Amino acid sequence: MNLDLFASEDSESRAVIHRPTLDHILARMQDWMAQPNSPVRSVHHEPARAAHLVDFPEQLAPAVAEMLQQRGIRRLYSHQAETFRHAVAGRNVVVVTPTASGKTLCYNLPVWNALLENPEARAFYLFPTKALSEDQLHEFHSSVEAMGAKIRAFTYDGDTPQDARKSIRERAHVALTNPDMLHAGILPHHTKWAKFFENLKFLIIDELHFYRGVYGSHVANVLRRLKRICGFYGSKPQVICSSATIANPKQLAESLLEEPFELVADNGAPSGEKYFVFYNPPVVNAELGIRRSYLNETRRIAVEMIERGQQTLIFANNRLATEVLVTYLKDACEKGLTPPGAIRGYRGGYLPRERREIERKLREGEIRGVVATNALELGIDIGSLDVVVMAGYPGTIASTWQRAGRAGRRQNTSLAILVASSNPLDQYIVEHPEYFFRQSPEQAHINPNNLEILINHLKCAAFELPIQDGEKFGSQDLAPLCRFLGELGLLHPSAGAWHWTSDTYPADAISLRSVTSDNFVVIDVTGKPRVIAEVAFPAALVELHEKAIYLHEAKQFQVEQLDYEQRKAYVRQVECDYFTDAIDYTQVKELERFAEAPLGTALAAHGEVRVNRQIVGFKKIKFYTLENVGAGQLSMPEQEMHTTAFWLHFPEAFLAKFPDLSPTQKQNGVTALGNAMRAMAAFLLMCDPRDLGVALTEDIVKTHSSFEPDLFLYDNYPGGIGLSTPLFELRDKLLAVTRDLILQCPCEKGCPSCVGPVGEIGDGGKQAALRILEELVSGSKA
Repeated sequence: MNLDLFASEDSESRAVIHRPTLDHILARMQDWMAQPNSPVRSVHHEPARAAHLVDFPEQLAPAVAEMLQQRGIRRLYSHQAETFRHAVAGRNVVVVTPTASGKTLCYNLPVWNALLENPEARAFYLFPTKALSEDQLHEFHSSVEAMGAKIRAFTYDGDTPQDARKSIRERAHVALTNPDMLHAGILPHHTKWAKFFENLKFLIIDELHFYRGVYGSHVANVLRRLKRICGFYGSKPQVICSSATIANPKQLAESLLEEPFELVADNGAPSGEKYFVFYNPPVVNAELGIRRSYLNETRRIAVEMIERGQQTLIFANNRLATEVLVTYLKDACEKGLTPPGAIRGYRGGYLPRERREIERKLREGEIRGVVATNALELGIDIGSLDVVVMAGYPGTIASTWQRAGRAGRRQNTSLAILVASSNPLDQYIVEHPEYFFRQSPEQAHINPNNLEILINHLKCAAFELPIQDGEKFGSQDLAPLCRFLGELGLLHPSAGAWHWTSDTYPADAISLRSVTSDNFVVIDVTGKPRVIAEVAFPAALVELHEKAIYLHEAKQFQVEQLDYEQRKAYVRQVECDYFTDAIDYTQVKELERFAEAPLGTALAAHGEVRVNRQIVGFKKIKFYTLENVGAGQLSMPEQEMHTTAFWLHFPEAFLAKFPDLSPTQKQNGVTALGNAMRAMAAFLLMCDPRDLGVALTEDIVKTHSSFEPDLFLYDNYPGGIGLSTPLFELRDKLLAVTRDLILQCPCEKGCPSCVGPVGEIGDGGKQAALRILEELVSGSKA
């Protein structure tokens, strides 16, 4: 099958002005889907939708109404008006509508109203990223200027110059920031913000759905600290949250703020016609179940779109895939008609100046294609895009719709294409499109009372204000935790309160997003030394080890030195045809068992574990062919983490039921089983597969007759984020869907779409995994 979307055209017709429209592309997709064994698995149509408009509310300030009319807005969408009515009545409100539905006005209107009525009022705007803050500030300023109002708004984040910070604290009516800056740069210095906190009227939380899992659990505790400080200064801010579509926005808002909320979920905004294509790369080796590289297929589709004049956003699920795709697309497009600089990458590691430039050039149409991580998934205004191509399933239905919504933001017809990887979750979704389109989006859950997270924020709270005897932090009784911190020499009881006594600055040691707050700085020493990027601590150990190829803006840099103590990586630009992929070694040890249940003669359990992980080597992977062209050994510091896990224990009596299998074949079977279970566990819990780690115990008893392994699925965050308990409760269903996944895969010996490739799991791994699963399933029914 010819995989060119425009195979019917000759090469000359591709170069002339008569470019195919999006309709032509969709027609080709529909034709493609009709062919036998087509890689196009589904073409889903979302029809255009008309707006539901209502008149301006009576309470809307005349200056605001006049500004809106000057901009051509004579009526509001119904959800904007409903949110405004709740806000002026003094109620907390959460509005949940799709991407590009005008949520910004939902919170700006009541804030503008309040500031025009009372110039002393203040508001915090909380965005998950600095880029989104900058984008919203531009929109805020243009509206305020059109009103002729003296409302001053500024961003206050890590990029704000030191000499500007004092002026912002004193002059700003609205401070746009992010949870990280609130946590480490504002709350610990609340005395400098005294006037702001005394008059704080509104707290705006945008992109509420972003605050889930470990990050959301941290943010909930930051908000506890914020409310505590507001109480000290005598204010009680009203909260307005906005969210993309998730299943439980009201519950999430109430969990984060521990206050009641009103829900606005009836979307009144119009939407353009949208097409959603599911594409599964063709099988190139039926025996091994190997498909064409999803990155190569993403490149092929994206190049076609860009060359046909479609402004295209390509999403990748990690930094490495982003940089590999930028390299591929620049190579392909700049050999053709696309001008230099029209293809760019965009991710969190880029410096702020680079990100702002890319956003501006996207809006202006100068950039034709951008490869991004989830950094562009949020509501940053990047203009009118035609096509979104996703390299791999993002891990959740909500996130997939959020990315797809980046196309057609001006109500024009748009196209979203999901290119499935060989990951089992991708394969399930792309081969069962009815599941995706009929399923409601996921619920977002947090666990703010995770002990490790809670006690870290309690340190910060004590640093900010003494903890009074009998004081609550959320619903938590603080007395035993304060005594514990007192025994560590961090708190001291005096005059009915616990006071911070350490000379350390606790917020600086706590990252809201990762295990540690230490970032590594990447320094290019090719010429004059210059900083080109920052990399988070966990990623640095994988990406910045010595001899690694670090990719930045499609350029290759070899890491010459990793200064672990100073958190610096020194790199030099090189020309090479490969990138590197780290190899890690993980051990898990049971610390405490919370519960267990028999599965015949096997055992299921969940509890607390210790995870030790070390990067021990790396592979060299050739661009395009993805061949393994070399390897190297490393000796990196070992990382330790306490977390929670679900596990299966296979005693000798259970494995004795397979006398024809050698210990090695049994181990291959358990390894294969772990790969498949991890994918299906993420499917059942609707979490990112990266939230779960999988490990086989290394303290295996191996004699000529004994072999008793444990297979762990552990929460990939310190202290756990609540995944092990539901996995234990869903153990029977988990085993059943894992068996179905393996049975339905057409490969013979294992492949990336079920249990993993035979080279990874060993000979006989798939067959052994199936036999073990059958025995476990029958044992669970006994």
